[in-house]
Amino acid sequence: MAALGSPLRTFRGLLRELRYVQGGRSYRETEAYQYLKEAFRAHRVTSEKLCRAQHDLHFQAATYLCLLRSVREHLALHKEYHGKGERSTEEAAGLVGLKLPQQPGGKGWEP
Repeated sequence: MAALGSPLRTFRGLLRELRYVQGGRSYRETEAYQYLKEAFRAHRVTSEKLCRAQHDLHFQAATYLCLLRSVREHLALHKEYHGKGERSTEEAAGLVGLKLPQQPGGKGWEP
């Protein structure tokens, strides 16, 4: 299993994704922020040598962070590279800089 890193780093990554979702609005008043803050505070490392609940929470948080980041990046790629649907012959020819010859009747060239 790969190392998870520090819980603080995971918490900050989740907050960064919340900012993306909120679109510039303040995320501190959202229920998601309140839940994350309370969950991370409740599962802080204590004087115990091994705190299984803290480790489980951190693993779930890191997995959820990976999901949120992947979905955001997928949507950005989809938006950039998604096709625009069917194009007319003139539009397709214009994409490569070609012009279709016009016939005297006003119609485009037909084979």
